[in-house]
Amino acid sequence: MKPRSTLLVIALFLASLNLRPVISSISPLLETIRSDLGMSASSASLLTSIPVLCMGIFSPIAVKLGIRHGIERMIALALVLVGGATVLRWFTPSYTFLLLTSLIAGIGIATAGPLLSGFIKRYFPSQVAAMIGVYSVAMVAGAALSAGLSVPFQNALNGSWRSALGLWAILAVIALPAWWLFVPRRVEPNLDQSSSLKNAGQLPWRNHRAWLLTVFFGMMAFLFYSITAWLAPAVSNMGYSKIYAGNMLTLFTLVQIPATFLIPMLVNRYPNRLLWMVACSLLELAGLLLVILSGSPWISAILLGIGCGGLFPLGLMLPIDETSNAQDASSWSAMTQSVGYAIGALGPFLVGWIQDMTNSIVFAFVGLAVICTAMIFLQLFIGSKKEPDRELPAFPKSSNSLGNTN
Repeated sequence: MKPRSTLLVIALFLASLNLRPVISSISPLLETIRSDLGMSASSASLLTSIPVLCMGIFSPIAVKLGIRHGIERMIALALVLVGGATVLRWFTPSYTFLLLTSLIAGIGIATAGPLLSGFIKRYFPSQVAAMIGVYSVAMVAGAALSAGLSVPFQNALNGSWRSALGLWAILAVIALPAWWLFVPRRVEPNLDQSSSLKNAGQLPWRNHRAWLLTVFFGMMAFLFYSITAWLAPAVSNMGYSKIYAGNMLTLFTLVQIPATFLIPMLVNRYPNRLLWMVACSLLELAGLLLVILSGSPWISAILLGIGCGGLFPLGLMLPIDETSNAQDASSWSAMTQSVGYAIGALGPFLVGWIQDMTNSIVFAFVGLAVICTAMIFLQLFIGSKKEPDRELPAFPKSSNSLGNTN
């Protein structure tokens, strides 16, 4: 790899590292925050659900802004929003203020998500699988670090949960200079002067392939956020201690790190994406069945971690693989993530609702297993290869396409 490409990979990794700590750092400190600010459980849940909803609402807007102002500049702005919101948490006076930081950070995350897919398509068109691996590993690593270190940070900072949350802004402080120095500031075509870009940035709502990918991403996100929220309570329901149940959630998260890196590499070497999608889904289904049957929690956590960890980079890779340039990749990614994350945000709530209605978490996990099975059938329709390019485009092309990588 050339030195310039190496610098771009570093910038990609550091930027991606910022996309989850603002969400995952809340969970281990949540009870302390609730006690200090006097929040109800439902109010506290908004601190994590709002950023996820933002990923659904603001992703389409990010594509328009990326076209008008440049993918590279908008990702830099996203890092400023995430880092700035995280710093503000250091000075949180109230629940409303803390909620506002979640909203600002959520907008930043929603902006960066689809545009990073376009960034990969633009600068690494022949190395998509490897770069999706870098992107995914960085996000999972950021989530694991913030979940595991927030409490130790709190203890080291005189018991201040505000300082423990605000300290994660250091990731943006590191990423922003690297992004500014390593990534070129490209000038995008003026939309008013380029008739071929009049419809650029429109999401492919009428493309059936885009909808297949979107529903798949939504099912994947639904399962992931549901498992993240309810795996520990499910293990506790089996009769294990809360500490053991928490360790199983940690194991579930840590297993995702090698999975998110290795699965894209395997797809690149053995390019039958249907095989890998179904394999990861079957592992996830096996893990859910173990929970339902009160099987070994640690085996279940490993299977679920590999399944979820493998499906996430595949979900990110599909829109890039199906499109021919950076602009379309961003638009397809925005659609899959917009609808997908909105569906995913419903997962934890619906699992809790089923548990309340049936007074059993087992029935909720049966529902997750049914969704996982339906997702496997959907993958069969997606297939192992994209359709011919002539059937795909929802956007016009020209010699001025943003997909040029020269």
